[in-house]
Amino acid sequence: MSKTTGDLVESRPLPEDVDRAIRAAVDNPARAEAVLTLAAIANRAIAALHTVARSEANARRGAEDWGAWASLANAARDAVLKMATCRKVATDLARKSGGSGAERA
Repeated sequence: MSKTTGDLVESRPLPEDVDRAIRAAVDNPARAEAVLTLAAIANRAIAALHTVARSEANARRGAEDWGAWASLANAARDAVLKMATCRKVATDLARKSGGSGAERA
């Protein structure tokens, strides 16, 4: 049995390119573009998390760890729905600021 201490997600290092992209967005003085980039990163990450968690929950139905995977899939689905609001607001801000991300939004 392993001893559980601390949040492994918080202590897990990100790949350098992901971390660099997040830091670049945070440091971007064009704040509307910064939130557009951060919302895009978060949206893609949470959508991928939901896909993986849902797939694993379906594959593990009836197994001992099914409940944990199903719980993760449900939480990720909720986050996907909340991300819709983040994406909309970030898009609105970028369009209003006329930043370069507005054409793609």
